[in-house]
Amino acid sequence: MSNMRELYQEMILDHHKHPRNFGRLAGANCHAEGFNPLCGDRVTVYARVEGGDIRDLSFEGSGCAICMASASLMTDELAGRSIDHADKLFVQFHDLVTGESAKSPDVDALGKLAVFMGVREFPVRVKCATLPWHALRAALKDGAKAPVSTE
Repeated sequence: MSNMRELYQEMILDHHKHPRNFGRLAGANCHAEGFNPLCGDRVTVYARVEGGDIRDLSFEGSGCAICMASASLMTDELAGRSIDHADKLFVQFHDLVTGESAKSPDVDALGKLAVFMGVREFPVRVKCATLPWHALRAALKDGAKAPVSTE
């Protein structure tokens, strides 16, 4: 278990130091900003959506390692997927980090996102991990005009 935890920490730190899909997305047709006033995380998610599919996805912002790694892994996982898939994965990810679901998380379905399982042990960090996801949902729903907040 200790080796697995170290591997997870390494992956989170790698995605924090070398975020994938970082920067403003040229051709984005929706975006939303998210803000976590507790720790200062700020993230903007950009998407190019066509016919119910997320053709491309990126983010920019600043924040703690958990928030930035979550955004990086989220964009890796959801680019090229359907909005329906993104909605389902949001629920699975939220259940993973909060532990609110009575069911055990489907680690296989979450893939690399399973690295965030340990976040549930630190409730104050749940908002850091979920902020990019809430911003993406807002962008896909209506292109939120005001920043999405974790409060």
